[in-house]
Amino acid sequence: MKIQLPEKVQEIIGTLQDGGFEAWAVGGCVRDSILGRSPEDWDITTSAMPEEVKRLFPRTFDTGIAHGTVTVVLEHENFEVTTYRIDGEYEDSRHPKEVTFTRSLKEDLLRRDFTINAMAYNGEKGLVDLFGGMEDLSAGIIRCVGSPEERFSEDALRILRAVRFGAQLGFSIEEKTREAIRDRAGDLRRISAERIQTELVKLLVSFHPEKIRDAWELGITGVILPEFDRMMETEQETPYHCYNVGEHTIHALMAVEPEKILRLTMLFHDMGKPEKKTVDETGRAHFKGHAEVSARIASGIMRRLKFDNDTRQKVEKLVYYHDYRMPAQARNVRRAMNRIGEELFPRYLKVRRADTAAQSSYLKEEKEANLAGVEQCYRDILERQECVSLKTLAVNGGDLIKLGINPGPEIGKILNALLAEVLEHPEKNQKEVLLEMAKNQA
Repeated sequence: MKIQLPEKVQEIIGTLQDGGFEAWAVGGCVRDSILGRSPEDWDITTSAMPEEVKRLFPRTFDTGIAHGTVTVVLEHENFEVTTYRIDGEYEDSRHPKEVTFTRSLKEDLLRRDFTINAMAYNGEKGLVDLFGGMEDLSAGIIRCVGSPEERFSEDALRILRAVRFGAQLGFSIEEKTREAIRDRAGDLRRISAERIQTELVKLLVSFHPEKIRDAWELGITGVILPEFDRMMETEQETPYHCYNVGEHTIHALMAVEPEKILRLTMLFHDMGKPEKKTVDETGRAHFKGHAEVSARIASGIMRRLKFDNDTRQKVEKLVYYHDYRMPAQARNVRRAMNRIGEELFPRYLKVRRADTAAQSSYLKEEKEANLAGVEQCYRDILERQECVSLKTLAVNGGDLIKLGINPGPEIGKILNALLAEVLEHPEKNQKEVLLEMAKNQA
């Protein structure tokens, strides 16, 4: 097995070896290289102690010196170099109380989470694979190094990472590892919301977002996202759907591109259905008003998981409008663009397509034809550069003040009235025409 290490990584490893120490590329970068993927980061492990590493390189800074990590700077690029270590007792299901540095690569690899992440490589000695990582890569398996119970008791976030790696790589989780996840899923309550958020987003934007089903089956969502479990328990007795709410959500995730805002929207878009479900006398289910409730639930979850405000606002709005439908006519599309926002409208269209793709075949051709018509209207509106918001209205507040209208709330009312007229009749978006209209309204 030969891996092409980046030139700077080779330089760092070579410098450490020339200094009399062992050094290897380790972990995810080795795994991804074997799989033919481009590693995001290159981590280096070494038998050198942190102070020995710092003496060998002219530019370094302490990253996690207590845990043996020094960042080496080469030509403005940063590389983390970590001393072989043995982790002590874990007190918070996340961090060891103390670490012991060691000169043994095997001891260092033993503390790592999964076999596929516990391989090391350098150009001199090749691949070190002590726990069957290559075999598990070939078989497409996520398996803990050593005892799964021990690995998860050390760091509960590994429970969610197992599912996330499965989603990113399309791998299945080995049975003993699955059993340990099921037993210890409750430990995730001790993990910070920010860490949970990071792993959840990585799972969602992966090539296999359907692996969230593993998180449900293993009791993970019951701890970090109980709203998802409610969807998995909610049937949809309606001809428009062929799945329960949760399975529909999974298929909608698979039908939209792997972009954070879109995947989060599809995860949340129907979370209000369990709360709003009613069944009529014929046995048919209805979910009136579910979009508004879904948006409220989505906002609550994103606050709980510490999402940034920009993400939360965009996703909340898309969830609120995910079921907003219109005839494929230009004036209806202009109104929708104004209501949803010019920036979000392309995403809204993708959300509608994914939602439709995850429904039954009942009236699907008609729904797809309507969407195609709406998309064509949208393209035409862009091409004609028609006004759909106040920022492209041909007049502004200053123009109305010059017209003699007193500054204040009246200005806003008149501008919004002018915009409403332009949304119906885009040809009226001319300064002279709008000023004349404004005089009549003042």
